[in-house]
Amino acid sequence: MADLHVNIAGVEFQNPVVAASGTFGFGHEYGEFYPLSTLGGISCKGITLAPRPGNPPPRIAETPGGMLNAVGLQNPGVDYFIEHDLPWLRQQGTVIIANIAGNTPEDYCRMAEKLSDTDVDMIELNISCPNVKQGGVQFGTSCSGVEDITAAVRKHCRKPLMVKLSPNVSDIAEIAAAAESAGADAISMINTLTGMRIDIHTRRPVIRNNTGGLSGPALLPVAIRMVNQAYKRVKIPIVGMGGISKWQDAVEMLLAGASALQIGTAFFADPYAPLKILDGLNEYLDQNHIACINELTGKMIPWE
Repeated sequence: MADLHVNIAGVEFQNPVVAASGTFGFGHEYGEFYPLSTLGGISCKGITLAPRPGNPPPRIAETPGGMLNAVGLQNPGVDYFIEHDLPWLRQQGTVIIANIAGNTPEDYCRMAEKLSDTDVDMIELNISCPNVKQGGVQFGTSCSGVEDITAAVRKHCRKPLMVKLSPNVSDIAEIAAAAESAGADAISMINTLTGMRIDIHTRRPVIRNNTGGLSGPALLPVAIRMVNQAYKRVKIPIVGMGGISKWQDAVEMLLAGASALQIGTAFFADPYAPLKILDGLNEYLDQNHIACINELTGKMIPWE
């Protein structure tokens, strides 16, 4: 079998398949299906400085090829996470990534300080959440916003810092470069696209927030294109996500330039999706006589 180990910003992952933030909670429920040590890592549900109740329902709806969500970062707050969830997570034998979101730079900085005093392996800076009334979206959609918030958090963060990028921008490569220049150790991309559906009988949007984040297989071509654009621009590692539901998608994302992967919406259709993706990656590597998963990263052959 090929070597599936990857290194992202000095953090060793036993394989490149990471549970994406938001769809995996804090892992308790999925731990009933299989040992979480089979995953390369877990990016925990986004946490904020204070507890948040999230948006009122309805806040999730199916769409062709995916789903819309406007959960609104419902979470118990960073202090509860540190006291109650993190000790259990640390026993699971996998990399733990804390995903943080906030309304102000001060929120992000205070959380980065708190989490730097814990044994999380990495902090993922969520500056790209499109389904909250305030917060990440105001920082993640301009180069200056990305640069300013990343630089501010960098001063308070003593853990490897990964910045999660929004696709709702005109030039993703410029955004990626802004994160890199401000001190990001890695980037993760892409977060959800902003979308809307309307109930033709009530004439109201199908979710209470009106708009929400589109995720699922429909996102894959956009995500692959954006990861490839960023890969050509930055030198820091890219953790690719957006529509990955099977091992073939994972191979595409790696070839586009990702060093590791996050799996999200696929969990709702099949809790065992990451295990199937790992099996498929192993078989693909063996069949193509590739010794190490790192050999795939950025190896797309473009047409002349």
